[in-house]
Amino acid sequence: MPKAYVFTRSGGPEVEAFVEQETPTPGPGELLVVVRAAGVNPVDWKLRNGYTRPGSAAPQYPAVFGSEAAGVVEQVGPGVEGFEVGDAVFGNPLTGGYAEYTLLPVAVTAHKPEGLSFTDAAALPVAAATAYDGIRQLDAAPGSTLLINGAGGGVGVAAVQLARHFGVRAIGTSSEAKKDFVESLGAVHVASGPGVVDRVRAVAPDGVDAVYDLVGGDALRAVAELLTDRKRLISAGGKPLAVELGGAAVVRARTAAVLDEVARLAVSGAFRTYVTQTYPLAEAAAALRAVESGHTRGKIVIEVAAA
Repeated sequence: MPKAYVFTRSGGPEVEAFVEQETPTPGPGELLVVVRAAGVNPVDWKLRNGYTRPGSAAPQYPAVFGSEAAGVVEQVGPGVEGFEVGDAVFGNPLTGGYAEYTLLPVAVTAHKPEGLSFTDAAALPVAAATAYDGIRQLDAAPGSTLLINGAGGGVGVAAVQLARHFGVRAIGTSSEAKKDFVESLGAVHVASGPGVVDRVRAVAPDGVDAVYDLVGGDALRAVAELLTDRKRLISAGGKPLAVELGGAAVVRARTAAVLDEVARLAVSGAFRTYVTQTYPLAEAAAALRAVESGHTRGKIVIEVAAA
């Protein structure tokens, strides 16, 4: 029977386990996909810890980890058009990505371009799409300055590159250890932590025009001071706090059209996924621990089957 990496209840790493599950059957508007790769994201361990996405039902245990996956269509559900058995696809799975098989809803599934590997495609549906949605939401004018708070992680890496692609000057905060990496993306690096506001003002004496926060908490409170117009503040890392401070949460489109666009941008060279480490499915726990540590650079992907 197919294997999957799951959490059996709300809690810490002790509730994680490998299980064998029946191959799921696609319903209307769904695809059964043989998973080739699955992206690893902070939301994965947050869901295990008990976080529930707004508007979502409580998880049914055991719940398979993983919010983004790429693979090959094995079976097409009733009423599905535009997809066939054998198609290479990627998207946001209904039944988790850390598995040998998953279900993808066609509403948030796109065809994988030939020029994109399964590993890179699996890094797009959460991190790259969130970065894209936020950059478009801010609609920053070419030549303006955008502060990306938390530029070294998966979303930040894509946000810096997309900002530069659209002609926006990017200032990226991160730990000092990620300085060279953030600068390699095309951002002006500013060390995070106490004194960050003064350091940003030193490199942007005319101020910043917008802030895209990916951190939340005290780090978000600090950089919010840089804006006179808090409507130019959005956050994917501390959404309720951003609203409290006069800003807004990142509005996720969650459409196949956005996935098509980020794939096109990736293939065109507008940005790289920067998958910096991969793990086999058997080492899913190690992949999750790496992301949970908060010190990763770029994206981590689990390679489930050989591409």
